[in-house]
Amino acid sequence: MTLVTEAPPAAKNRLVDLFEYGLDAPICLTWELTYACNLSCVHCLSSSGRRDPRELSTDEAKAVIDELERMQVFYVNIGGGEPTVRPDFWELVDYATAHHVGVKFSTNGVKISPEVAQRLTGNDYVDVQISLDGATAEVNDYVRGPGSYDTAMRAMQNLFDAGFRGFKLSVVCTRQNIGQLDEFKAIADRFGAQLRLTRLRPSGRGADVWDELHPTQEQQRQLYDWLVAHGEDVLTGDSFFHLSAFGSALPGLNLCGAGRVVCLIDPIGDVYACPFAIHEEFLAGNVRSEGGFTSVWRSSELFLRLRQPQSGGACTSCQFFDTCKGGCMAAKFFTGLPLDGPDPECVQGYGEELLKNRKDKQGEIPKPTGDHSHRTTRAPREGLGPVRLTLSRREDLARPPVSECAEDPLAGFDPVP
Repeated sequence: MTLVTEAPPAAKNRLVDLFEYGLDAPICLTWELTYACNLSCVHCLSSSGRRDPRELSTDEAKAVIDELERMQVFYVNIGGGEPTVRPDFWELVDYATAHHVGVKFSTNGVKISPEVAQRLTGNDYVDVQISLDGATAEVNDYVRGPGSYDTAMRAMQNLFDAGFRGFKLSVVCTRQNIGQLDEFKAIADRFGAQLRLTRLRPSGRGADVWDELHPTQEQQRQLYDWLVAHGEDVLTGDSFFHLSAFGSALPGLNLCGAGRVVCLIDPIGDVYACPFAIHEEFLAGNVRSEGGFTSVWRSSELFLRLRQPQSGGACTSCQFFDTCKGGCMAAKFFTGLPLDGPDPECVQGYGEELLKNRKDKQGEIPKPTGDHSHRTTRAPREGLGPVRLTLSRREDLARPPVSECAEDPLAGFDPVP
């Protein structure tokens, strides 16, 4: 891969600086194959539930995979909705791996039967990510719905019994589960999995419950300290670079990669700069248009603008700006904060006053595009308290990742000016 925009000499010393100017292909692409889902998670970033009849056909999806192969995309992170309920899901997975595109797919586990688990164990180019947002049924089902804890645990047991080691246990960090980090780690260790923590974003249905679910300032510090102690064994992607303002950068990509190194393709082929920013403001184009995905990635006005030097606004005066970079674009946008201002969860507290003021501007806060929720959705309960911690250790896992990028977005990257 090469840089799309020539970086100035001063920015060629650090890899993260090079990434700010964009690459000619995304490192890791998120692709939501369907909005159909058997669950109604209250924080679902794509407001999934019902299938969109305009979904890309099997042939159209294969054409996208062909493009990704030509662009030498390392791997595709497939989600939804629940991608495994799409009838041609396994056909598309096989097609991708046969065309040198690794696949990591996220699932609630509903289709991971013993037979499917055995099939997955035989393919080193496919990785599986099981979603679980509580280390107990009480906490998980509060967010993901009744029975979802048992479904996820059964799927992980099936993968373990089939000999699949190193699959991912994916957790969205919330106010209710921050106290369970050690317990999540123990579950991952028990099944020979690797823990992956992600940040709660106010996207999709998450916009409606963000005030209730996002971690408190005290919990942010708890999370940071835990990641400092366990970060080498836990995946975070680019989820927590805003926590770097506590002192030092955490492992992972400490940069908003929207339109630079990552993007999202949704079920109908729309391409967004960020998986957490499904809104017309961040819509770059559609894979069905002339030139396909390649043209959108390399030539869209939005992506080219994002790859230009960005103003840090008020944050540039903060001593931690070089590590925090002003935080998450999607989190700011969907909480009604300025994009050149501090993150709503700024650990230095600079977003708190802005959040207080936004309450007078509720009608001006952007709403996510598209609601595919089931006709009735479950409202979150109130009063779920903290959960006690337990400690655990893990052993090294032997299974290779679907690609180096699946473990570290920077692995094996050789920038060519």
